[in-house]
Amino acid sequence: MSDGGRLYERATPAGADLGPLWFLDEGRTFFVGPLLYNAPHQHGAPVYLAGIYGPFGLRIAGGPWQTCRTALIPAGVVHELDVGGEPIAVFYIEPSVDGAHALAPLVGNAHEERGALVGRTGALPLMRELWERPDSAVWVGTALGDLMDFSRRRARATIDPRVARVVAAISRADGELLPVSMLAQQVGLSPSRLQHLFTCEMGIPFRRYRAWNRMRRAIGEISRGSNFTAAAHAAGFADQAHFTHDFRRTFGAAPSQSLRGLR
Repeated sequence: MSDGGRLYERATPAGADLGPLWFLDEGRTFFVGPLLYNAPHQHGAPVYLAGIYGPFGLRIAGGPWQTCRTALIPAGVVHELDVGGEPIAVFYIEPSVDGAHALAPLVGNAHEERGALVGRTGALPLMRELWERPDSAVWVGTALGDLMDFSRRRARATIDPRVARVVAAISRADGELLPVSMLAQQVGLSPSRLQHLFTCEMGIPFRRYRAWNRMRRAIGEISRGSNFTAAAHAAGFADQAHFTHDFRRTFGAAPSQSLRGLR
């Protein structure tokens, strides 16, 4: 960080003995737990970030470091985090749930920064409760559903139905890397036209979104008790080393930082 100072309030004892929490279903990915520094990276889905006990450091697309309490980072936007070992909530939604605009109301007192929203307030009480409550793994899905309900009642931006069909096929593939040529044929497009349309509609290239879904499959396997090697193979990675390499590229940190000692 440019100012060298500490950005956060010290966490309260609540949650100190709890491990990180991961939750994944067909349309949502959620993590809450302590992080240190995540090098520049970009995701295959929009993500909402919330510091549990105080602000965190965020740098977007190589711009200046800034402090914020919440943020919305669209898919494909390069960013890095300095969380200093404090807990942070990270919430991704897939196109089957909604677009990035549905997360925007969770960022309060916000301003736009290089395509992202950076806020001073936001949906913090629920995120703190998900971190501090020992039983939150039981009801996290319901809580996140309630959080998103208000946005589903609003007008949503729909994606091209051909891209929606491709997204659904990728989701059903369970980590298998479906070739773009096969998917293009299924929706009546050439491979090049599908890739162009996919990037325009989703904000990221087809291959990056496909890799994101494979990564989600591996994380889901680990959260259900698989070791890294078994999870890597189940998700279609050649071995654990390839999974670790792709995890670093996706999240900017080693998987051991957030996938060890899960509750």
